[in-house]
Amino acid sequence: MKIINVQELHDRIEIGESLNLIDVREPYEHEDFNIGGILLPLGDIRIGETESIEHLKNEEIICYCRSGNRSGQAAMVLESMGFTNIINVSGGMLAWQDFFPSK
Repeated sequence: MKIINVQELHDRIEIGESLNLIDVREPYEHEDFNIGGILLPLGDIRIGETESIEHLKNEEIICYCRSGNRSGQAAMVLESMGFTNIINVSGGMLAWQDFFPSK
């Protein structure tokens, strides 16, 4: 698993890079604030419900959550399922909102 910080991720989003963002938080957290990722909660990943992202198995996937913990767990599970290029957002959405409070 690779790590990206929120500044690096923000820069990639700002230049319009096409990214595969996966939000592994719960639906209520996603509704409150998100950066455009596909919602796929960690619980679903743990039980193997990853059909919605199977087509990304060999693509870069950037996982994020509230603090970086759940997304780190999700990244490890996805790697064990054969996903080859998983990146975890260090600090998660808490760090994002600290660095970019108006976004």
